[in-house]
Amino acid sequence: MDTHPESTPNAADREGARTVLFIGKPGCGKGDQAKLLAEKTGWKIIASGEQFRAMATEDTLVGRKVKSVGDAGMLQPHWLAEYLFLKNLFLLAEDDGAIFDGFGREVQETELIMDAFAWLNRPFIALHLRISDEEIRHRLALRKEIEGRADDSAVDERLKEYREYTEPVIELFRKEGKLVEIDGERTREAIAADINAALNL
Repeated sequence: MDTHPESTPNAADREGARTVLFIGKPGCGKGDQAKLLAEKTGWKIIASGEQFRAMATEDTLVGRKVKSVGDAGMLQPHWLAEYLFLKNLFLLAEDDGAIFDGFGREVQETELIMDAFAWLNRPFIALHLRISDEEIRHRLALRKEIEGRADDSAVDERLKEYREYTEPVIELFRKEGKLVEIDGERTREAIAADINAALNL
């Protein structure tokens, strides 16, 4: 894999981007890198997985449904992700920086995200952490042992969902000139350095 970020956004987008979307396979390190970026910038993290897991603890019809879908390793409905995205986006002030972790997992959802950013004149870039399936299996097995997350048992299903729904999203971001590719199989410090470089931090 490359040791430096492959950047496609134009210079204006990168200079003005105080909004970042992290995308990648489950277990690729999105959450960890989002935290490092937030520590450096003070930007707010808005994580879809965290919000879905919180919903799954609620003893309601919606909570139980979200839990069953998540435990099976399947993507939550795009309209539910879109609801969470818009709810959080509209709470941001114009000059707030924001890190969206795990949003944009399907084409329909991603098109809405890009439309919303364009309507608000909010520059953004999408950071794709590239990592092999073999490394994902290793990381998720370790995380399940440490954290006991039920969805980490459904690795094959989660990777299948990723290939079917999220890989087309990556190509969409690339086509729109919003994608930055990052080699995700190095140290967290090296990955963070590439992210900082991509954002001109």
